[in-house]
Parts: sequence; structure tokens; C-alpha cells
Amino acid sequence: MIDIASKKNILKIQSEIRQILGNELRKKEFIEIAPVILSPVTDPLNHPTSPAKIDCYGKNYSVTQSMIFHKQLALRTLDKIFIFSPNVRIEPSKKKETGRHLFEFTQLDLEVKGAKREEIMQLCEELFINTITTLKKTCKNELKQLERKLIVPKIPFKQIRYKDAYEQYGEDFETMISKTHTEPVWIVDIPITRREFYDKEDLENPGYLRDMDLIYPEGYGEALSGGEREYKYERIKTRILKKGQTLEQFKEYLKLAKNDLPSSAGFGIGIERLTRFICGLKRIEETSLFPKIPGKKCI
Repeated sequence: MIDIASKKNILKIQSEIRQILGNELRKKEFIEIAPVILSPVTDPLNHPTSPAKIDCYGKNYSVTQSMIFHKQLALRTLDKIFIFSPNVRIEPSKKKETGRHLFEFTQLDLEVKGAKREEIMQLCEELFINTITTLKKTCKNELKQLERKLIVPKIPFKQIRYKDAYEQYGEDFETMISKTHTEPVWIVDIPITRREFYDKEDLENPGYLRDMDLIYPEGYGEALSGGEREYKYERIKTRILKKGQTLEQFKEYLKLAKNDLPSSAGFGIGIERLTRFICGLKRIEETSLFPKIPGKKCI
């Protein structure tokens, strides 16, 4: 178990991470919006979770798994947004073994109207570099006490196509790439079957998405997911049906998406995972005072 002094250092660094990211985005004319905790519709995700639902005034609400739909809808009013968004994803109990999963966590979610994937990747790299550079100055003592030496990576980060990564490393390519690299790596051109219906298909490369994942080095695994979004009403409906889902599941979203949903791109990055990487921690629960560990009853 981590000692109190180390925990204080970790929480100081995490607080600084939030401040740096928020300040950098405000400099770039992003506007912070409030998180949405409950909604009739939330991210269906492309992996097994048990959605948390409640009855509210006689109506069914989901606890937000991510704010993807609300980000798209918010861009009808604003051009650049970000949110420190609490997410609840009730993962299978076996995820407790990974050391990088919590079923309640915070995600820095951002979205930009009219943006392309490449712009968002560049933005992410800038944020990542600025965060590490600033922390090396503002949290020098805390990092020293944690025995963590941060290296500022070179930009642009290396890119690997999903297909090439799979062929080179096999099914568990994310883990292998993370373990064998000393700087962050982008996975791009993700197959359409591997993501949700709201991710935009590359019409010049059918069957693949204008998506990207960022992989931390040193074995820390996935950092973020993002990309361009489907925004045309008929294509959204087609993609929902192709995923084997029903239009009824997303009727509240579809009502609003029918009218002037803008094109956009963005990403979500987990604050606890970023803290774990920055601090060089073995397990993600060390980043929180009240961690929610899959399969455990947590306060």
C-alpha cells in the first residue's frame, strides 16, 4: 500500500495536471462546460459494461459512460469545448487485474467544430508536451520524491496503422506497443467493427474510421481515444443499424441530431491514467483517495 506522503505528492500532481490542461485549452479559446451525469442516452461503448440506470421522476436515465453525444450537440452553440467529465463504466470484475481500470473515473473530454483528425492529434501532442514540461518545473520536488524522471517526447508522435500493428504484434498489440516503446504512439485507421456508430468512416478508405488511439510508452497502455464524428443524420441511422442496435435506443439523440448537427472531432483522455503515467505508478487506484475498483465494494 502506498504511504501518505506519496499519496499527497500524487494528488498534488493530479491537481496540477487539471490546472495545466484547463489553462492551456482556455488559451486556445476553448470554453469549459459542465458535465452531464444523468441522461436518457449515453455512450453505448464497444466493449462489455453493465450500464448504470436509475428511475428519475418516473423516467429512465443512464449514468453517463461518456459525454460523446452531448459534446456533439453542444457544438451547435459553441465552437470549442472541454469538460472534466465523471464517467461510470461498470466493467467486468476481471478488469481489476489490469491495474489501469476503474469503474468511476474522470475524463478530459474535448470537441472542436469542423476539425479533422490530424488537427486534434496535433492539439493532443501540444497538450501532452506542455503538461510534462510544466510539471517538471512546478512539481519538481513531488516527482523527485516519487522517483519519477519524466522525459519530454519528440513530436510528432509515431503513427502505426491498426492493420499493421495487428499483423506485427498480434491481437494484444496495444500492450506490446506500449511495452516496446519509450515515447507515445498513435494507432490510426481503426476498423469500423472495432468502434461505435458515431465514429466517422473514411469514405476514401471504406471499412476504416477517421479515428485514433494514443498509447503510452513503458507499458502503461492506452491513453486516449478520439477521432472525427459521423454527423449526417442518415449515415448515423445506417451505422446504428449496422452495429445491431435499434433507432429506439437512441431516439432522444436522433431527434436532436436531425437538425444541423455540425461536423467535429475530439477525444477523451482519462485523468487517472494520465496521473498514473506521469507519476510512474504500478496501479491506477493509487491516483485516487476513493478509487472504484472493478468487482470490489468501494466507499
